[in-house]
Amino acid sequence: MPQFPLRTAAQLPPLLQAFRKAAGLTQREVALRLGVSQQTYSAMERNADKVGAARLLKLLHILGVEVVLAQPVQAAPAHSDTGTDKPVW
Repeated sequence: MPQFPLRTAAQLPPLLQAFRKAAGLTQREVALRLGVSQQTYSAMERNADKVGAARLLKLLHILGVEVVLAQPVQAAPAHSDTGTDKPVW
C-alpha cells in the first residue's frame, strides 16, 4: 500500500485532488456525498488547511483513503567502541 507522508497543510490540496481522481469521482460527486455544494467542495479541496478534522476524515473516507498516524523513525545514536561519535558501518 503506497504511503503519502504529510508534513504540511500545503501538501493536502494536491493529494486530495489526486485521491479524488484516483477514486474516479468528480468534485460534484464528492460534494453530494459530503452534503455540500460543488462550489463549497471545490473551496475545501483548494483550502484543505481550513477544513475541520471531522470533515476531513469524512472526506478521506469517501475517497477511500485510510489515515495512519506514525512517529517518524529516529536514527539511533551512533556510538562506536572507540569512543568516537562517528557511525559504525
